[in-house]
Amino acid sequence: MLFNILIRKFKLLIFFILFLNSCSTMIMENNIKYNKNSVLQSIASIDQSFNQLESLLYVDIDNQNMFFLKKGTVFKVYKISSSYYGTGSEANSLKTPLGKHEIYRKLGQNLPVNAILKGRVWNGAIANIITEEVDTDFDHVTSRILWLDGLEVGKNKGKGIDSRSRYIYIHGTAEEGLIGKPASDGCIRMYNSDVIELFELVEEKAQVWIY
Repeated sequence: MLFNILIRKFKLLIFFILFLNSCSTMIMENNIKYNKNSVLQSIASIDQSFNQLESLLYVDIDNQNMFFLKKGTVFKVYKISSSYYGTGSEANSLKTPLGKHEIYRKLGQNLPVNAILKGRVWNGAIANIITEEVDTDFDHVTSRILWLDGLEVGKNKGKGIDSRSRYIYIHGTAEEGLIGKPASDGCIRMYNSDVIELFELVEEKAQVWIY
C-alpha cells in the first residue's frame, strides 16, 4: 500500500515538473504567445546553421508571426499579414513567396509614420489607418520598406519567380485591422510602429526566411 502511494506521488511529481518545463518555454510578447523551443526547432529544421547568422527574420506563415533573431536567440516577435492568396513564387500570382531571402534595400528612412510610398517614393500623402477588420480596394505601402531578394534559384530567384522583380516587401499597411491574418497582395505587412522599429534593427543583406 505504502509503495503504491509513493509511486502515485512520484508520478504526480514528474508530471508537475514536465508541466512547469513546458510552460517555461511559452513566452508572451507584443500580445503574442508562442513556444520558444518550437520556434527554434522549426528554424533549425530549415538550416541548423541559423544561429551563426548575426541577424535573421523568420516568417511563420501558419501563425502569421515574424521572429527577429540575433545569433540564434529570439530578440523580437511581431504579428504580420501575408498574402490573402496563399503562398507561391509565380509572377503576378499575388502570393507570398516561400524560402530564404535577404533584404535587398531599405527604403523610407526618416519618413513620417503612415507615409504612403508609391513606386517606393513618398509624394507627401499620409495614410488613414483602419483599425477595424476591413479589406479596402487599396494595398497601400506605408512608413518603411524592406525590399526582399530571393536566395534560392528555381524557388524564389530567376525568371518568372523572382521575389525582387515581383517587388516583395516587408512594409507597413493602412489596413492594420487585418494584421494577424492573410490579407496582402503578396508582401509581408506589419503595423506601422513595428516596421519602423524593425527598420532600425536590421541591416541590408540580413536574411529573411519565409516558411
